[in-house]
Amino acid sequence: MSRVAIVTGASRGIGRATAIRLARDFGAVVVVARSAEALAVTADAVRAVGAEPLVLARDLREPEAGEAVVRATLDRFGRIDALACIAGAVPQLDLFELTDEQWDDGLALKFHSARRLTIAAWEALKVSRGSVAITSGTSAYAPKASLAAVGTINAAILALAKAFADRGIKDGVQVNTILPGSVMTDRRRSMLQGYADAHALALDAATERFATEVGIARYGQPDDIANAIAFLFAPDSQWVTGAAMRIDGGETKVL
Repeated sequence: MSRVAIVTGASRGIGRATAIRLARDFGAVVVVARSAEALAVTADAVRAVGAEPLVLARDLREPEAGEAVVRATLDRFGRIDALACIAGAVPQLDLFELTDEQWDDGLALKFHSARRLTIAAWEALKVSRGSVAITSGTSAYAPKASLAAVGTINAAILALAKAFADRGIKDGVQVNTILPGSVMTDRRRSMLQGYADAHALALDAATERFATEVGIARYGQPDDIANAIAFLFAPDSQWVTGAAMRIDGGETKVL
């Protein structure tokens, strides 16, 4: 059986782009998100590239979802070679506005879903000497009060991935983190609309101004992140582990 990849958050944005990109390198791509209808669009694109898709419409906030995804993948394909944990919309709210429920929801979808899914897939990944990539974000390096949960949860994911990578050295599983910057997704457009409203600007003007303020020549595209994940999953990249790969067009001004 050819190699099998699982991609969460595959219904749109970076997740969809990653599933389509990995279809060039893997014989099968398992696409996971809540919307079966949106996943069907991704699956059609995966099939068009030449890989066999498996659609799993699951809410990864549910504690049992990780094991269910792994079980369905193994039942269908018998192996797991790569896991891209991309699902996770964290509330974009101020530190003093976030409720306990909103903190819990952000942690459940982005942090705990990646943790549970990686643990559930670990034995299969040990057999295949496979790879895991968990999406964090550059806000992990510069948490802001106005986006408290985003930066905090992204920072926690960096530590989580490092812990998995440490165990993976012994078990033969490669684990890395991807930190996207300002990538133009639906979520980024929503953020830019809020920025436009706050500064009394038209959306086009706000989009241009924000890019200038953060010091980037252009916004990232989902394919930029998908290509980086494909690089980490390539056989020639197996010695890259425990790394936090920042992909932000130079936006983050730290070493």
